[in-house]
Amino acid sequence: MTVSIERPLVLVGAGKMGSALLSGWLQGGLSPSLVHVREPQPSAEIGALAAKGLKLNAPVSEIAAARPALVLIAVKPQAMGAVLPELAALVRPETVFLSIAAGTGLERLEELLGAGVAAIRAMPNTPASVGRGITVAHANRHVTAEQRALADGLLAAVGEVGWVESEGLIDAVTAISGSGPAYVFYLVECLAAAGEALGLDAALAMKLARETVSGSGEMLHRLPEPASELRANVTSPGGTTAAALDVLMGEGGLSPLMRRAAMAARDRARELGK
Repeated sequence: MTVSIERPLVLVGAGKMGSALLSGWLQGGLSPSLVHVREPQPSAEIGALAAKGLKLNAPVSEIAAARPALVLIAVKPQAMGAVLPELAALVRPETVFLSIAAGTGLERLEELLGAGVAAIRAMPNTPASVGRGITVAHANRHVTAEQRALADGLLAAVGEVGWVESEGLIDAVTAISGSGPAYVFYLVECLAAAGEALGLDAALAMKLARETVSGSGEMLHRLPEPASELRANVTSPGGTTAAALDVLMGEGGLSPLMRRAAMAARDRARELGK
């Protein structure tokens, strides 16, 4: 996706997710010279971009003078209280703040940055690093239609984007798509371990698990049928898949376990926001 803006972008925190978004913007054609990065421990990749015009750890006063279009906050929730107050000088009607910190609500952002800040809370996920992310966002009342469109376009550079009208749903999104990739990776681990228990070589078991999960994901991506129909297509009555699904779909099986896991993630997101 093409990324075209005239005023600078500011990235605060260049960890895995912040760097993934930055990479998507640059691949979309954004010039490094239009990016300010604030990161106390910049990676070698960020250092290389600084040699190409990216501005690294410039004073806030210098950034403010450039009238940035958007400030992406990609620091850990626990660091928000220390990092955000010094960014208050960037708050102005024409600058929108986009936070991807789990559990940190818009009310908290206004408390740290100042009342009236145009702010968006979003939850991306790590497949953004390969251009296959999914992000859900919610904007406060100060965000203009133009600013929402800008944020949507920047988030779309690394995958799909959706919006919710209720901020309370962002914690639920965190539990499903934000944390979800870890659940899928753990499924691969468990499937490989099951293969080993059945006598397969460890390397082969892991290869089978990885390719099965990634291939199935690609089917979900390409085919229009719902997951339930794709599952049914693999399941012959009385066959091997049906025998396994009797266990996974039985009492105490995967569905109630996944609900409990998602609730735990949602509750933790709420705790982080306090």
